[in-house]
Amino acid sequence: QVQLVESGGGLVQAGDSLRLSCLASGRTFSRYTMGWFRQAPGKEREFVAGIMYSGDITNYADSVKGRFTISRDNAKNTVYLQMNSLKLEDTAVYYCAQHSTALSYMVPQSASRYGYWGQGTQVTVSS
Repeated sequence: QVQLVESGGGLVQAGDSLRLSCLASGRTFSRYTMGWFRQAPGKEREFVAGIMYSGDITNYADSVKGRFTISRDNAKNTVYLQMNSLKLEDTAVYYCAQHSTALSYMVPQSASRYGYWGQGTQVTVSS
């Protein structure tokens, strides 16, 4: 069974940076697209960034493009989200998720396409 554990969240000021990590326990991590989602209070969960199994294709929400970078290290079963120039509106619980289809070249933005989810890590940006 796949388990995903996020880490790296915290309280930062606007303009600061954070790097989130998601460690996967499964043996087939390298076969799957991975995604980062976030959910702010009172809002629905939204796609942030995704990366296909080989790392060759990435996808970003318009709101974070140019500021956030997703990457992965398949040898470590870990996906990262580097967040720079953080804004107040980035405050949310951030979740990592594993796509449901192995060896896919798609990096979907729909949460329904991801079958495994972590517990989330809180990111709070203050002014």
